[in-house]
Amino acid sequence: MENRYRDLQLEYFKKNKLRVWIALAALVILMIVTFFFSINLGRAYIGAKDIAYVIWGRLFARKDILSLLDETTSAIIWDIRLPRILCALFVGGGLAVSGTVFQSVLMNPMADSYTMGVSTGAAFGASIAIFLNIMATGFAIPVTAAAFLGAVLTLGVVMTLSKVKGYLSPVNLILSGIIVSSILSAGVTLMKNVAGENVGAIVGWMMGSLSSSNWNDVFLVLPITALGTLISTYFANSLNLLSMGDEEARYLGVDPEKSRKIFLTASSMMTAACVSVSGIIGFVGLIVPHMLRLVLGADNRKLIPFSMLLGGQLLLAADTAARVLLRTEIPVGVITTMLGGPFFLFIFIRKNRRRDV
Repeated sequence: MENRYRDLQLEYFKKNKLRVWIALAALVILMIVTFFFSINLGRAYIGAKDIAYVIWGRLFARKDILSLLDETTSAIIWDIRLPRILCALFVGGGLAVSGTVFQSVLMNPMADSYTMGVSTGAAFGASIAIFLNIMATGFAIPVTAAAFLGAVLTLGVVMTLSKVKGYLSPVNLILSGIIVSSILSAGVTLMKNVAGENVGAIVGWMMGSLSSSNWNDVFLVLPITALGTLISTYFANSLNLLSMGDEEARYLGVDPEKSRKIFLTASSMMTAACVSVSGIIGFVGLIVPHMLRLVLGADNRKLIPFSMLLGGQLLLAADTAARVLLRTEIPVGVITTMLGGPFFLFIFIRKNRRRDV
């Protein structure tokens, strides 16, 4: 049976090889174009030549090249726009990869990177840090660090509660995530009420934004997202088997318990890093896997790396639109929800029509 399964995978890959390469080329070209447009666009218009000078000069410490530009232009590109763009790419990619993995591990097409309650844990940690920073005058708690810690602790609690006789079941994980998320949501609401007129700081963080992104955020989200994506891609075939059910996976040589822990930990850590940097950005981890399955099928060996590319591209485009469309910047979480909601409604209606046929 195992050999037969591998033969079917090989046959499927050969049939879809051209489609995969076309999709990959289109995504890479689109990402490069969006990347340079995002650096170029903004209240301060900066030409492509200046962008190339700043990036080249900073990367290779070429003071002679940097001296050709004024300090303001260099600061806008290197200290403001570039960290924000890189954060958008890795946050969007991390959320999309997490959503892809969660949907397969939990065998639930409605699951996404926030299903385990990790995002609510991050929101609770961030709200406590923001509240203490408002109330205290002698010290400041890093909001990003508090959000990341809250997300990681929430992951530990959810996985502990989900165990029944040492076994993690998809149903228990979802239920535990809902329970813990509800409790922490009440805690966030309490922080909002206690904050009084300063509640705007907490609400603003929860709406999702990359406006304050810096190089420290890049150095947090980049390695965790890259490592999580590499781990998920490396074990993608095991994820394919796991999505067929524990009995089939075990018969084909996969340890469901061990594999589930690996995928849940990697995906949740990616979500924790992304949410701690950007706040709550919805629908990216939910719609990207569905978009890709329409083109590439359900093979996670292709879905996971493509999710990284498309998720990053989607969030970068949304963030660029959020900062250039209007005079006042729109939270990017609002943009992704406005785009993701109608798309997911389309997918839902499309599937229901297929069932009726």
